[in-house]
Amino acid sequence: MQDSHTSESTQSNIEEAIVSGILSARIRPGTRLSENQLASVFGVSRTRVREAMMRLETRGIVTVSPRRGWFVVEPSAEEAMTVYEARRAIESGLLRGMRALTHEGRTVLVSHLDEEKAAMAAGDRQRLTCLMGDFHIRIAELGGNPILVDILRDLTARTILISMLYQSEFHAVQSHEGHCRIFEAMAAGDFVKAAELSVEHLDEVETGLDLTTRPDPLSELRSSLSLPPKTMSSQPAGTRKTATSKEK
Repeated sequence: MQDSHTSESTQSNIEEAIVSGILSARIRPGTRLSENQLASVFGVSRTRVREAMMRLETRGIVTVSPRRGWFVVEPSAEEAMTVYEARRAIESGLLRGMRALTHEGRTVLVSHLDEEKAAMAAGDRQRLTCLMGDFHIRIAELGGNPILVDILRDLTARTILISMLYQSEFHAVQSHEGHCRIFEAMAAGDFVKAAELSVEHLDEVETGLDLTTRPDPLSELRSSLSLPPKTMSSQPAGTRKTATSKEK
């Protein structure tokens, strides 16, 4: 029988694996997460898997459908706007509370920005998706508050799910330049400016989303059958979302 420490560790491993898969864009919105398969992969009982899923549900990462099982969330347009609103509040507040960027912190961020450049040069979109989210998590880690790190990690994962649903183009260069401006302000010791730039950066990202788009529940099947993606014009009248992204 597993002791409580081992059980908690197993649940944490399952949660970490799923969140990491989302952060690296390997796990997409709407992905079904089979209790049986996860139990086999991690070598645990379905009860342990279910406990991990329930914790992920409280974190807004997965949802359960009666008689169908667990699925990665597909954020609505309204949920997307609240996620960005939360990120603006947390990240700007975190930066305003910082007093100095240590030599170690500077090295971490410079190395990270170099990785973003390398991934752009290689055209590695999946790697870029992971790095773009990690930049914000690294800043939270430099702030030294583990609670904020956990919250921002979950919000970043949800942001990536939102991007996969509503972002028609991947603006890697724009995001990288936004990160560079935030870093430059931090390096200069102007954390008020860094906070303002973080809000501008998130505004730019959110404005690039098309929140009028309805996610296509058959997108993976269409792709596997080499069929063209469903367009807005093919949807019945009156079914389109009317929510719009935040205006600057």
